[in-house]
Amino acid sequence: MRFHTRKWVKPEDLNPNSTLFGGRLLAWIDEEIALYAIIQLESPRIVTKHMSEINFRSSAKQGDIVEIGIDVLKFGTTSLTLMCEVRNMMTRETIITIDTITMVSVGLDGKPQPHGKTKVEFIDDRLKRP
Repeated sequence: MRFHTRKWVKPEDLNPNSTLFGGRLLAWIDEEIALYAIIQLESPRIVTKHMSEINFRSSAKQGDIVEIGIDVLKFGTTSLTLMCEVRNMMTRETIITIDTITMVSVGLDGKPQPHGKTKVEFIDDRLKRP
């Protein structure tokens, strides 16, 4: 799993229990997954189609730093399926896991559009393109 982004838990991110609000964390995940899919599929029009069961395993408190990890499970014709884990860098505990998240490439009409990708590309791969 590659961990791409870190977030600092601030007062505005807390729920009434003074721990990280789950909705805020899900927004962070959705944004990070969308950015990852946009970069991998080289398309600015990506939508979240599905998230599997979300398993909250621990939490974070103000001042903690969380990091978001993503792994690619598969490339479909119009989709990219990923998994996600978020962990608390202060406690080393996993905060949340999501087994599958499906992102879909769409055209201007909002309908699924083939993206033409079949594997993860890194910067070096793209620099070697003719």
